[in-house]
Amino acid sequence: MSWRSLYPFPSRSFETPAGRIAYLDEGPREAPVLLCVHGNPTWSFLWRDVVAEFRRSHRVVALDHLGCGLSDKPQGWSYRLADHASNLARLVAHLDLRRVTLLVHDWGGPIGLGAALREPDRVERLVVTNTGAFPAPAIPLRIAVCRLPLLGPLAVRGFNAFSRAATFMTTVHGLPRPVAEGYLYPYRSWADRVAVQRFVEDIPLDPGHPSWQTLLEIEAGLPRLADRPGLILWGERDWCFTPWFRREFERRLPKLRSVPFADAGHLVLEDARGRALERLREALATPA
Repeated sequence: MSWRSLYPFPSRSFETPAGRIAYLDEGPREAPVLLCVHGNPTWSFLWRDVVAEFRRSHRVVALDHLGCGLSDKPQGWSYRLADHASNLARLVAHLDLRRVTLLVHDWGGPIGLGAALREPDRVERLVVTNTGAFPAPAIPLRIAVCRLPLLGPLAVRGFNAFSRAATFMTTVHGLPRPVAEGYLYPYRSWADRVAVQRFVEDIPLDPGHPSWQTLLEIEAGLPRLADRPGLILWGERDWCFTPWFRREFERRLPKLRSVPFADAGHLVLEDARGRALERLREALATPA
């Protein structure tokens, strides 16, 4: 089995001022929408089981952020949080997506929620998985090392250390070889890994960071989404987005049903695939 057999969906494209964004758009156009937003260093491959499971009942849209997956990888673009959110908002407007269930993971949290806050009436439900949308109390050492001058780019872009580490450090049960190959496929060269490095560098840790204010604005906007129903699907053995983040989402978005998985890591859709899909199926069967 190859990774391509796990991801048999035709890629579409959307032009932005900085380059072409690839995205999946599966299912009936008139159906309720599942909008799936990935993080770093993944791509829409993360959502392949969601697409396969729900494309008969829903319109499932999953983009690759600029620099990620099958999208263009411009070397000189900003790769800032605000600009990723703007790209997503452009795509939502271009497709005129409404009755949206927004699914987010990792960097997809602040990007997806930031875009949603621009037009919140489009969003009916939220599904939050191992992410954040507010300043973190600390950054794990293994990520901090990737931000060091010279050493960080050499490791992340030269040796693909960040993406390779993600294939075994983000799960409890491990990834089958074709799945790991699928995650790595778009990041085969120094140029291909530009967004992987830029995402690491864009983590805002103090008020002097260019994305700090953007993150605070997203945090301040969360009460505008606090009446949305939905889910928190959380891998409890995530060493980056720890249960502290889950508890913060439970407090800030109280209408979401929280479902922690004690035996799952950061890639909760890999470690707890069947159970997570079942919880999602139950949530979507309940009127928003």
